[in-house]
Amino acid sequence: MKIIALITARSGSKGVPHKNIRKLGELPVIAYSILLAKMVKEIDRVIVSTDSEKYALIAKEFGAEVPFLRPKHISGDKSTDLDAFKYCINWLEENENYKPELILSGF
Repeated sequence: MKIIALITARSGSKGVPHKNIRKLGELPVIAYSILLAKMVKEIDRVIVSTDSEKYALIAKEFGAEVPFLRPKHISGDKSTDLDAFKYCINWLEENENYKPELILSGF
C-alpha cells in the first residue's frame, strides 16, 4: 500500500507569524512533525505542502520531500487543508504518475 504523510505548512499565519519554523526547544516546530512521520515504518513518503521556499528548505533538512510549492490561490487565510490535499494528489499523479492509497495528516 502506498502511504504518504502530508504535512501542511503555509507561511502566512497571522496569529503567530512563521509558527511552523519557530523553534520549540532545539528544533523548528515543523521538524517534530517530520521526524514523527519518518518514524512510522508504514509511511512511504513524508511530504510537506508549503508556499514558502524557506519552509521548504527547512523541511528538506529534516528529511521531508517538498516536490512542489503550493500555489498562492490555495495558500491564503481561507484555504483549507483539503485544498492542499487535492493539489498534492493531482500534482503527484500528473508529475510522477504516483497515486497514494492513503494520506495521513495531523502529525
